[in-house]
Amino acid sequence: MKTVIQALVASIAMHLLYFLGTMLAGFVKTLNYQPEIGRSWDNVEMLQSEVAFGYVASTNFYYLYSFLGVTVVCGILIFLFKKLNRE
Repeated sequence: MKTVIQALVASIAMHLLYFLGTMLAGFVKTLNYQPEIGRSWDNVEMLQSEVAFGYVASTNFYYLYSFLGVTVVCGILIFLFKKLNRE
């Protein structure tokens, strides 16, 4: 049971690092953004006149599957690490 809890904590930590890193990168890009409005008037292009229909996958279950997958991988690695250190 201790291995499962350690795997869950490791998975939560990895996902938090991922989300915080994504937010930090977006924050830095926002701080450094400088619009080029003056030059954009020279390059006016026509809007696309075609429409595409299709399917967009939902990311709701992606995070759940990612969390469970990372938990399983962390659990296996922790189990193997404990097994190899006993011998």
